[in-house]
This record gives sequence, C-alpha cells and structure tokens, in this order.
Amino acid sequence: MIERLARHQGAVYALLAAYFIVNVVVRLLQPASLELDEGQQLFLAQWLAVGYDTQPPFYNWLQYGVVQWLGDTVLALSLLKNLLLFASYLLFGLIAHVIIRNRVLAVIATLGLITIPTIAYAAQRDLTHTVGLLFAACLFFYVFIRTLQNPSTLNYALTGLTVGIGILAKYNFILLPFVAAVAILPERQWRNRLFDPRILLTVAIAAAMVTPHAIWFLDHIDAATGRTLNKMTADADGRGMVQIGKGLLSLAVALAGATLPTLLVFYFAFGKSLRAAWIAESQWTRLLGRMFVASLVILALVVIVGGASALQDRWLIPLFFLVPIYLAAKLDLAGVDTAVASRRFGIVVLAIMVAIPLILGTRPFLGSLGLDGKQNVPYGPAVTAILASGADRPSIIVAGDQHLAGNIRLHDGGIPVALSGYEEFEAPYAFDESHPALAIWRNRRGRPDPDMPGDVRQWIDRAGGRVVEVQDLGLPYHYGRKGETYHFSYAWIYPAAPDEQPLPAE
Repeated sequence: MIERLARHQGAVYALLAAYFIVNVVVRLLQPASLELDEGQQLFLAQWLAVGYDTQPPFYNWLQYGVVQWLGDTVLALSLLKNLLLFASYLLFGLIAHVIIRNRVLAVIATLGLITIPTIAYAAQRDLTHTVGLLFAACLFFYVFIRTLQNPSTLNYALTGLTVGIGILAKYNFILLPFVAAVAILPERQWRNRLFDPRILLTVAIAAAMVTPHAIWFLDHIDAATGRTLNKMTADADGRGMVQIGKGLLSLAVALAGATLPTLLVFYFAFGKSLRAAWIAESQWTRLLGRMFVASLVILALVVIVGGASALQDRWLIPLFFLVPIYLAAKLDLAGVDTAVASRRFGIVVLAIMVAIPLILGTRPFLGSLGLDGKQNVPYGPAVTAILASGADRPSIIVAGDQHLAGNIRLHDGGIPVALSGYEEFEAPYAFDESHPALAIWRNRRGRPDPDMPGDVRQWIDRAGGRVVEVQDLGLPYHYGRKGETYHFSYAWIYPAAPDEQPLPAE
C-alpha cells in the first residue's frame, strides 16, 4: 500500500481525506450529546472575544466562524476538527518531503503521525485546543525549514505569522520556536539565519498578533492560568524530592505515551534496520535531535524549578510530534530497503485507520453494559422537556457548568446560555414576568441533586431573581440499561419583588 501511495503524488492525502470524512460521518451518527471540549466550544461560540478562560482563543475563533455558518451543530464541531487534522497531516507531509529523499519513507513519515495516540485517538474523541496546537506546530515548522533553506523577507514574515498563530493556539507552543532556535545555533549556516536583522520582522509580526490577547491575559491572569497550574501541580507534595520525583516520573510516562507507540511501530516495520540507522545523521536529524534534547531539559526544569508534578502526554505534542520524521529521515540516510518494511507499516496504519472510527462509533452502545459515557447522557430530551415545562420561553438560561451549557446550546441555540464567571460576555436580555430566566444543573453522576450550586445561586442573586420551585427530571440514557435514568434539576426564575431584592455588596 505504502509503495503505491508513494508512486502517485497526492494519493496519500486522498487517503487521509477519506479517513477524516469517515470520522465526521461517524461523529454525526452518534447521539447528539457532547464531550467535554465540544461542550466548551459551543458555549464559548456565543461570542467573539480576545480571551475567554484558561486557553488562548485561536480555536475558539475558528469555531465561532464555523458556528456562524453551520449553526450550533455537531457538524460544526466535527468538521472544523477534522479539517484542521487533515491540514496538519498535509503540512506534516510537506515537511517530510523536504527532509526525506526517499518517497516511500516520506509517505511512511506522513502516516507515522497516526501512530501517536493523542493525535490518532484522543484528538478525534474530544480534544480541541490540542488539535489547533498540532496545526500551528506543523505550520510553524514547515515555514521554519523553508526559511532555513531560503531566508527571504517573506519567509521571515511568515515565520512571525506562524509563531503568532501558535501562541494563540496554546501557550505551551512557545517552547517550539525556542527549542528550534537553540537547535540551529551549532550549525554555522543556519545560525546566521537567527542573527539576520529580518528576524526583527518575525518578532514584530508575532508580537502584533499576540498583543491584544496578552493584554487580556494580564487582566485575567488568575482565570487564564489557575486551572492549568492546578493540573500540573495536582500531585505535588511541597517542593521537595517527593514532588520532583513525582514530576520526573510523570514526565517519563508522558514522554513514553507521546513517543513509545511510534517507536514500536517503526521497530515492528524495520526491525534491526532501525537500530542500524540510529547512528546515521544529517543537518536535519541533528536539528531534530537537539530539539528533542532541549525540550526534555526544559520540561525537567519545569518539574524541578516550576514545581510541576503531573505532566500529560498531550502537553508534549508541540515538541515531539516530529518523531516519525526523525526516524524516517535516519532510515533514509542509512539507505534501508523499504519493500518489506513498507508492507508491515501499511498493515499497522490501515489497522489504526479502521480501528479508530470503529471504536468511536461503538462507544455509545457500551451504555447497555453499564459503561455510560458522556454521549449516553440524554441532553436533547432533557432540554426539550424542561423548556416545555414553562408557560413562557426563557430569555436566558443559566447552566451549572460549561459542558452542560454547550449541550443546551446544541439543542436550542436560540436562547443565550450564561455561566457564572462569564458575566462580561452577557448581552442585554429581557427579564420580567413574561421573560423569565431558567436555571439548569445536574450531578455529574446523574443522581438527583436538588441543592442549587453556589455559582448558579450567585448568578440569580446578581440578576435580582427569585426561584419559584426546584424541580427534578429523570430520563433514560441513550443506549443505557433498562430502568437507569440520568437526572437534571431546574428552576424557573422571575424578578424578585422590591422587598426581596438582595442587598448590594458594600
């Protein structure tokens, strides 16, 4: 298969396009209930802003544009994700064909991206900002190597553009251009590119793109960093040896998750040839090798100095996504025979391309075995029933969490959905006896939960509202076991009488 793809220019991209179309179709055939990141995207797609919360806004901007075109739909979510993934593979293939002379190995490197679990499976299942990060990383590195080959003013400008996109995609992207710059310093020919006066153009364009969001970031630094820092230090035990040990162990596990599957697939395909090719090197392999080493040094410092103790493999994507190209480039330099290896590699890739849509497509049906997932939760029937319970249509819905808010938008995108902490985005809305508000919340395990969350109560008090009655709604899961129900709590909210208005805070 691989050799046939190599003989026909563009065939590998046609295969990938078909693969991503299949993934879109599979997602559309699943229940209309959203995963975590999907729910966040539809909630935030109500607005276009320079900043939202813990993630930079690049993916949100793209999602906002697609939602304006396709509405609050699963298609809007899945289409954007798969278009960005396809574009990432396309750019990755272009990088491979610049670095690798053997067309068969260039195709193997391109398809090697699918051997990275975070990119192959997790990105399809739910990740969003990581998909934007992968696209930005591929775009940057392609422009970066073109600038090394042809240091034109245009390429310096494009490098600045890609750096700006990357930082706006995910904050940890900034490590990629840094380690790339460090990695070219020992190469005299390339070192001159870094000290070319036109590098100032690169910096200026990147800074101009990032500045509006950077201003927002400084004004909202707690909201922008708190959740991520809490994740990174989740298992921290002070700053002593225990924390460092946990952090370095999590780094090792994350590194293994990001690279070991790819190494195993290449070893399965090439066997001893891979070990023999390990000593082969060129400017390109030296560049990539230094980038990997510099990345590990920085990540170790994040653990030792920064106090991180819970690194995750998806955070390493912008640093180690180039492993398939690195391995294929070494095999190319060693002049290995690809006839048998390409067939083995093709078998693995085809197996992955069949397995992922199959696994994703069958996940909801596991609910019948008691393995209920987020797509088994009956958000659609719940939103329909709750809205039908009121005499008037609400002017705004306040949700208990982002995931629920996105699912509400999916099933009735015509009503604004609010969330405590996002008041700055709220547009004016009617609030009187004919235009009530509606609060919806739930226990994450689907159990009855009559106690209103503090954030919801805070929003109601700020709006000057009164709760008529808290009600419970239990509905069967999608493809769930007979008799099992998932519960939602809700309350209609009307303006409080003047003597019921909460006192203003002093």
